[in-house]
Amino acid sequence: MKLKKLIYGVSLAALIVAVGSSCRKSQFNINQTQNLPTDSTVTYDVILPAALHASGTIVATQWGPIQNWMGYWARSGTYAPNVIEETYEITTGFGNGIWNACYDNNYDYQIMINKASQVGAGFYEGIARIMKAHNFQILVDVYGNVPYSQALKGGANPTPSYDNGLDIYKDLLREIDLGIDQIKNATVTTTNANKNIATNDIMFNGDKLKWRKFGNTLKLRLLIHAYKVAGINKTTEIGIINTEGAGYLGAGENAIIQPGYVADKPNPFYNTYYRTVAGAQTANNVYYRANSWGIDYYTYNADARRSRFYEAGANGYVGVAYGLPPINANASSNLAAIGPGLYKSNTAGQLIMSSAESYFLQAEAAWRGWIPGGAAAVTTLTNAGIQESFTYMGAGSAAGYISGNAGYSDVDVTAVSNTPANIPTLTPPVGGLFTIISQKWFALNGLNTLEVWTDYRRLEYKEVVPSSSVTDRFVYGAGVGYDPGPPISVSPQNTSTKIPVRYLYPQSEYNYNAANVGAQGTIDRYTKIFWDIN
Repeated sequence: MKLKKLIYGVSLAALIVAVGSSCRKSQFNINQTQNLPTDSTVTYDVILPAALHASGTIVATQWGPIQNWMGYWARSGTYAPNVIEETYEITTGFGNGIWNACYDNNYDYQIMINKASQVGAGFYEGIARIMKAHNFQILVDVYGNVPYSQALKGGANPTPSYDNGLDIYKDLLREIDLGIDQIKNATVTTTNANKNIATNDIMFNGDKLKWRKFGNTLKLRLLIHAYKVAGINKTTEIGIINTEGAGYLGAGENAIIQPGYVADKPNPFYNTYYRTVAGAQTANNVYYRANSWGIDYYTYNADARRSRFYEAGANGYVGVAYGLPPINANASSNLAAIGPGLYKSNTAGQLIMSSAESYFLQAEAAWRGWIPGGAAAVTTLTNAGIQESFTYMGAGSAAGYISGNAGYSDVDVTAVSNTPANIPTLTPPVGGLFTIISQKWFALNGLNTLEVWTDYRRLEYKEVVPSSSVTDRFVYGAGVGYDPGPPISVSPQNTSTKIPVRYLYPQSEYNYNAANVGAQGTIDRYTKIFWDIN
């Protein structure tokens, strides 16, 4: 495997001034060399803000193709077709940035764990464990089995073996528990090993309760993903969360990275999808425009968030079909663009996890009977998720949206077709899940598309509509008279009727870790992740 060098900022002040380069690395590796001077001299407190910024950048910048596949965005007619993406004929060179960035970032967190544990800096160590788990969740959900237990060991093991995705998930639950416990029991003074945590923690500013809530919400995400998997006992795991006592992220408790973004070192989403440091339109802002299916669905529901997720083009709130060959009518300037509720400002913080997602995860857990309260809890939690989305996007009150769509099961969890009064006595329960998953789709546009792709892959539509002939994937829209989605690419070269359910392992793994990646067998775009058992 290739080895590469780590470069850290020397202080938080340096991070704020040079946030874009403080932890930038060269080419990739799962295992980076541990023999470099920077590894031996950098301190855990300096690593933390740089590593958190890198985590925010992963969430902000890696998901363009999934945005397209899930019906939010599409290539504008100003650009030539992306044949590999738009035909779903992905290769081992497609989407490698997720793999590279997550392992880079986790190496930073592993160094933090090693160094913090040596001096008893439990707050720092706990954060690193939780964030490392966050990244490994991403890796498993995108690639399946990945190097885990033998990864991040540097030159001691340059060709790590792969671990089963289920085994990784199970260990992540315990790692998060340990991280929460370390944070909970950490003593912070101005002179001890946990000093300056309020400054160096650029997500929650040393707030123990919010870190505990974030950890529990991340655990709930894992449990929801694996809801069909017998190898994880949901009752036991929910019991552990309840015993811990902090609960989940609530109203206004968005997990946001904010190192002090400034005009010349801006928010990574803004800088990737809206404007350059010089104020020019980025190439991605020209390339990515509204998907006609997606923007029209917001219009169909008279959703006030439409003008926040999208920005009108010369022709108004008009999108383009995904994969459509370039024509003048679909030139970028004519189409709706990425909206102000997403790019916000160059100095805005970068979202890691939204309170809206937390509420929708809790709503599904209540719908499945994991959280008490039955139909009333499902309704309360779902509507809270909708309102949190409206608030974060700057769209005001969601009350009119909810009342205006009464009886429509993509918005109204109490719609007759949802039979919420039967929750959780139906086996399996049906109905209200359509509202919850639909509202996650509306809310997570541009914010956490991986979660939406995961919902699409893990849920069979028969669980929502037992009479449906669709047995393997969730279907958006059709349940309320809108067109079924997410839409398949209309590229003339596309012969597939299915969206990929995973990315392929990077070519670098086949080049430098051939035996271990080869042991995973024949992998293609439809080889399922462990929780995808439809």
